Amino acid sequence: MATQLQEHRADPVTVLRQNLVAMSDQFKMALPAHISVDKFQRVTMTAIQSNPDLLNADRRSLFGAVTKAAQDGLLPDGREGALVIFRGKNGAQVQWMPMIAGVLKKIRQSGEVATVDCHVVYEKDKFTYRPGIDAVPIFEPDWFADRGNPIGAYAIATLKTGEVVPPEIMNVDQIEQVRKVSRASGNGPWVQWWSEMARKTVMRRFAKRLPSSTDIEAEFQKDETMLVKASALAMTADPLPEQIEARPMGRLDALEHQIEQETPAIEGPADEQRGELFNGLDADEMAERARAETNAMAEDY
Repeated sequence: MATQLQEHRADPVTVLRQNLVAMSDQFKMALPAHISVDKFQRVTMTAIQSNPDLLNADRRSLFGAVTKAAQDGLLPDGREGALVIFRGKNGAQVQWMPMIAGVLKKIRQSGEVATVDCHVVYEKDKFTYRPGIDAVPIFEPDWFADRGNPIGAYAIATLKTGEVVPPEIMNVDQIEQVRKVSRASGNGPWVQWWSEMARKTVMRRFAKRLPSSTDIEAEFQKDETMLVKASALAMTADPLPEQIEARPMGRLDALEHQIEQETPAIEGPADEQRGELFNGLDADEMAERARAETNAMAEDY
């Protein structure tokens, strides 16, 4: 009888469920009113039981990821967000990954955005957009056919005032530049959830032009799957020297400067300010200014 009791207590699912119950007060303080603690715990247990690797991952990182999901007011249901495993020198670590549906939900809840959407475009889709002529892109995918390889992604929104915020459009090369500087470029979400990361990448850049840009940027700052490696050469085309130790950086501003220099973005207030930074400079001066700006940002971290 005692042996059976010990085996029951050692059952990892039972222990985990008990741990989540013990965290009820923390969840209650973090969760929004429309998500009950009971529902959040049930969804979390379902997510963990559907992926047994989570049971064998570092338990502290698992609880940390679950807590961040609660703080974001999103469910780890594989739609609004997911519990993702990163494997490194410290073993299997769990991180919270808000998915694009969760990001869009947060933007809609800002109170100023009427509609917002974000899609990956594939080579066999019909996609056209003429800046200054078209209010919105024409996007006609054949949902039931082979759409080919991805060629880019775009995001667009309409405010409650009726104003259409011009779309943000990034091609695959620009998205891959973001991936290359990710600390998890070869594993984790960029491998398992490429379309999700592509949409989050273009949405992160687009969200800076939304009225709730500060709040949304804060959400991306907390997203561990969006962390990148910072270096003094992040804004140039030069390769990262192996002797320079890369540090995690919570934003992609340095890389976005490089992308925007290569392909001008759709006209907007934020883009005009960035353009003024390099106005009147030749190529060497622009590179030097870029390095100086990157160093200044790196010191903030």
